[in-house]
Amino acid sequence: MDRPRFVIEAAEAESFAQKSGLTIHQLLPTLVKSAKTLARPPISNYHVGAVGLGSSGRIFFGGNIEFPGLPLHHSVHAEQFLVTNLILNAEPRLQCFAVSSAPCGHCRQFLQEIRNSSDIKICVTSSDENTKQQQEDHGCNYYTLSHFLPDRFGPDDLLEKDVPLILETHQNGLSFVSDNDDDGGYDKCCNGEASESLKFAALEAANKSHAPYSKCPSGVAIMDSEGKVYKGSYMESAAYNPSLGPVQAALVAYVASGNGGGYERIVDAVLVEKEGAVVRQEHTARLLLQVISPKCQFKVFHCKRASF
Repeated sequence: MDRPRFVIEAAEAESFAQKSGLTIHQLLPTLVKSAKTLARPPISNYHVGAVGLGSSGRIFFGGNIEFPGLPLHHSVHAEQFLVTNLILNAEPRLQCFAVSSAPCGHCRQFLQEIRNSSDIKICVTSSDENTKQQQEDHGCNYYTLSHFLPDRFGPDDLLEKDVPLILETHQNGLSFVSDNDDDGGYDKCCNGEASESLKFAALEAANKSHAPYSKCPSGVAIMDSEGKVYKGSYMESAAYNPSLGPVQAALVAYVASGNGGGYERIVDAVLVEKEGAVVRQEHTARLLLQVISPKCQFKVFHCKRASF
């Protein structure tokens, strides 16, 4: 059985479009149905798929993720999955995307963290007008994000112009408090030592974290039963609530690997965050992992930076 795909390389995307007699922009909406099958929404059973075009010409997929037994704010929206997928693949710019349902206010706000976000073009395939047009000529009306969120509040209201935004390179200059840092510990039901590779993978994720508002970057690395490691970086929103936690980002990496496995295959996890942070991920990260993979080991390491 073929693994689900979350990235289509530029040459293949162009070839696929030509064979279909479509432009790349016309191709994206035709892939939304496939993107919806990648979603994991066991609570709502409402599948949302998003398909985006990066400046490299690659095509990226995203779907919504929900976690039974957890509060709904732990969910990952399809647009957040899409943006995280771009970050995982070092894609510097999102040009446009097609999505099966109109972006909610949460996602419209989250997208503001992308440089020049107001220019991102969006096609909502479920709109009556676009459904009719696709039936007639495979077309799709794209509207800029500024159309969906005309009176924006975002990074420009809070940050200096040279502060890197999501999709841009971050290097937070973090290092461990000490080589023997043992903060956080494992849950009572778990024993053992987190591997050094997992510990430093989480530090790498923390160094790529987008946390310009709280100045509390963090990162998570999770390991599956085959020893594969998946990293996730905390990503903040200027409006705070649409921020995406580092565990959720790591789970996007896990799902986007295409293995299709359940979360119970996650056996080890490490969180790295600042010592004395005013925004701490430890407790919510532990809760999420306990629910989706009860046997997963979890440990926290603290990091520091000379100055912000």
